Amino acid sequence: MSNASTLSVCVVGLGSMGMGAAQSCIKAGLTTYGVDLNPQALQTLRDSGAKAAETGATDFAAELDAVVVLVVNAKQVKQILLGDNGLASKLKAGTPVMVSSTISAQDAQDIEQQLAAYQLIMLDAPVSGGAAKAATGEMTVMASGSDRAFDLLEPVLNAVASKVYRIGTEIGLGSTVKIIHQLLAGVHIAAGAEAMALAARAGIPLDTMYDVVTHAAGNSWMFENRMRHVVDGDYSPKSAVDIFVKDLGLVADTAKSLHFPLPLASTALNMFTSASNAGFGREDDSAVIKIFSGITLPEKQEPK
Repeated sequence: MSNASTLSVCVVGLGSMGMGAAQSCIKAGLTTYGVDLNPQALQTLRDSGAKAAETGATDFAAELDAVVVLVVNAKQVKQILLGDNGLASKLKAGTPVMVSSTISAQDAQDIEQQLAAYQLIMLDAPVSGGAAKAATGEMTVMASGSDRAFDLLEPVLNAVASKVYRIGTEIGLGSTVKIIHQLLAGVHIAAGAEAMALAARAGIPLDTMYDVVTHAAGNSWMFENRMRHVVDGDYSPKSAVDIFVKDLGLVADTAKSLHFPLPLASTALNMFTSASNAGFGREDDSAVIKIFSGITLPEKQEPK
């Protein structure tokens, strides 16, 4: 295995989190490649100092010492790694693959078993922290896998994260912790939207309501981050409504498999699903507030 200064890593999926992770790898001195379908994202990564950024990894797969996958869902992970012309068949035996998408424990286990057939080592390593933490290399990683996987990926983990939780050796444990975390994240956004909608109905200026909450006991990281978007009337997506339809769906599936009731998460899932059905699925997840009728929300002020 290459040492940290010469390790070659490819980040697959250059959305807000993946781009930050890839740029953090570059800043840490890792030889960094990127894969995405978005030409603008590819150019941004090239401009940041990537050795290469392409729509596929075929040309440089054999040079890679590690892969990080940060796409939307399990279907995309499987297609990228294991589909027709999948990356798994092109990597050197023993290459560690850090799967950082939010997926079910069962999908994580299925992917690990299929990667093992190619003699690849998987780390089940979902991440959190949003675009801002990803950009500064300060994500939180909740990971499970073998000691070997952690050791091989140590330079990458050091580059992208300020905190790495080693949940255990069993693949799927990391994904389960992330799903439970997403229960809180989704409920916090939904509760924040409900509170701000009530404030709007009561005629309270939303910038005032936001200022009060963010300096008082009712605040949460999600309220402070997402309800700022509502105050600004800016729903350009950092994380979309449909992401939480997917993630809270994983929460519901996990609870069902454990025969466990989740009344608040179920309500939040219904709220996000309603927002998606109303046409807001690709807007920022704070757009869940738009399901409330009878209120007037701030509109983005365009520069004059």
